[in-house]
Amino acid sequence: MNLSRRNPRIYFVIRDYLDRALRRATYEKLSDGTYVGEVPGLRGVIATATTLEACRDLLGEVVEEWALVRVSRGLSVPAIDGVKLAVVSK
Repeated sequence: MNLSRRNPRIYFVIRDYLDRALRRATYEKLSDGTYVGEVPGLRGVIATATTLEACRDLLGEVVEEWALVRVSRGLSVPAIDGVKLAVVSK
């Protein structure tokens, strides 16, 4: 789905949320040489990959999908640095 064509404002809010979440991310190299990344405060958001770069990329996808699923189900999404995601009825 290309959100930027449907509503550019929605795209930029989600992009801002994702960027702020990834700035909070922590990464660890495991004993088997793989990497694990997570975002403190976003329960269940975790990614693993064979390289740090791949782990960062995958974690970005996980954060985006996690947030969109929560919003679509009417579940709360924690604000990050003042950026909130929610469905607003008109």
